[in-house]
Amino acid sequence: MMNIATTPAPARVNGQPLQAKGETLDAAALRQRACSELLRQAAQAAGLLDADDRCSTDGHMSDAASEAIERLLERELTVPEPDEAACRRYHAAHQARYATGERVRVRHILFAVTPGVDVRALRDRAEAALLEVRCHDGKDAPDDGDGGDTFARQAKALSNCPSGEHGGELGWLEAADCAPEFARELFGQAEVGVLPRLVHSRFGLHVVDVQQRERGTAQPYEAVRAAVQLALRQQSWVTALRQYLQLLAGQARLEGVQLDGSETPLVQ
Repeated sequence: MMNIATTPAPARVNGQPLQAKGETLDAAALRQRACSELLRQAAQAAGLLDADDRCSTDGHMSDAASEAIERLLERELTVPEPDEAACRRYHAAHQARYATGERVRVRHILFAVTPGVDVRALRDRAEAALLEVRCHDGKDAPDDGDGGDTFARQAKALSNCPSGEHGGELGWLEAADCAPEFARELFGQAEVGVLPRLVHSRFGLHVVDVQQRERGTAQPYEAVRAAVQLALRQQSWVTALRQYLQLLAGQARLEGVQLDGSETPLVQ
């Protein structure tokens, strides 16, 4: 009897496919597409987006859909203003985050996310490199021209950043020198050495070695009050969005993708 290979059916939200036939996505990318499609369909149901707008199977929605989703979220999300006491507590617990002049000396190995890349395979390679350099962090390795420096050797062999030719060295950085999502992982922390996790940025996945830190000057609450308020508002917005997506997921028919759902609205 002949075995006939079959291609798994694409994941769907209320019957709308999230990926092209035969396309493979990791779970995180699939969930992201599912969330975007839930919001796109909600915008259509609310009359904010033309019914002719079509679901994309490449992860890129129309400009009209993006604008409609923004209007939908402005209308549907309730984001409370943080009170003074909450702001002061947050500042007291995160003073290092608001210090000025903080610098870190860093090197990295970049696994760039580019169009068409197999993200799951890329993450596997990045995690293998992370394990390798962590196992040799601060330890001697066979001398291969890099003074036995495993991190430098891996950066030269694997990094998609030009710094790879120099062992991944980025030199001394301040927060303004980095993409915000990269800076959040590096600044206002105490960690030194190879970070025990991959750092995600708009450029890809990074294995990061913090070689030195220079602490900045702490700022009084009054000087950073607006920044603290913005941080708490952003946290509240993310929480409200997560709850709204749970509500939409609980009311949707999902195939081939796993999302947390709730059939009733969640209290803020």
